[in-house]
Amino acid sequence: MLLNCKGQLLDVTRPKIMGILNVTPDSFYDGGRYKSEKEILNQVEKMLEEGATFIDLGAYSSRPNADHISEKEEMSRLLPMVKLLVKTFPGIHLSIDTFRSQIAKEAVYEGAGLINDISAGGLDKNMFATVSNLQVPYCIMHMIGTPQNMQNNTTYEDLLKDMIHYFSKKIFELRQLGLNDILIDPGFGFSKTLNQNFELLQKMDLLNTFNLPVLVGLSRKSMLYKPLNSTAVQALNATTAAHMIALKKGAKILRVHDVKEAREAILIFEKTGSCH
Repeated sequence: MLLNCKGQLLDVTRPKIMGILNVTPDSFYDGGRYKSEKEILNQVEKMLEEGATFIDLGAYSSRPNADHISEKEEMSRLLPMVKLLVKTFPGIHLSIDTFRSQIAKEAVYEGAGLINDISAGGLDKNMFATVSNLQVPYCIMHMIGTPQNMQNNTTYEDLLKDMIHYFSKKIFELRQLGLNDILIDPGFGFSKTLNQNFELLQKMDLLNTFNLPVLVGLSRKSMLYKPLNSTAVQALNATTAAHMIALKKGAKILRVHDVKEAREAILIFEKTGSCH
């Protein structure tokens, strides 16, 4: 499995790590943590040194019931950070967490190499054409509705069957437009109840039918800490446990807050010979 990121072919047959960098005041775990350029650069340097292949930069919080912000505000938060990171870390594989096509386009022009869209084109009718024209790897996530109302949309005839239908339709549209590199994200915590999240984790290997890299975002999510009567801050151990299950089920990219621990999980997973 190869991804063409700015002309460099990245092999994701062996699992890779995507480090999360939120430049938002209200993300569920690290919101408001990185306020200055120095704090941002230190965190990115740390994640790269610990083994992150990708850095996923987001300026719009997608946690349940998060505030909606304008495209102008998202752009003003995001683009200076793209420029700063590309300048400071030449060769960085920068992923942009956005559902807006204009922001995707501007970020790629400034040096980003991957677009990570929680809405899979559902919140911007121009996104599919934009990423196809840009020819950057594009991650489509399963979500019904918007971050503001997604938790009202949790009724499925058959969760995995419905998800496979959802992805099949999106992938077909993108292939028709000529996009080469597509990733899929099952969307843990998005339009899913607690029990549905665990059903998804149990049956996630069914998504391997697409023969596309599967990216998972499980890091410190409420599905992991709520059953333990815990908090996001205390959820690192539960995150590692969930990552091991996801790797066994075929995940190729772990999107995480804690790169070192995710790298250790992958190394132990690889010792079992599971990915050879």
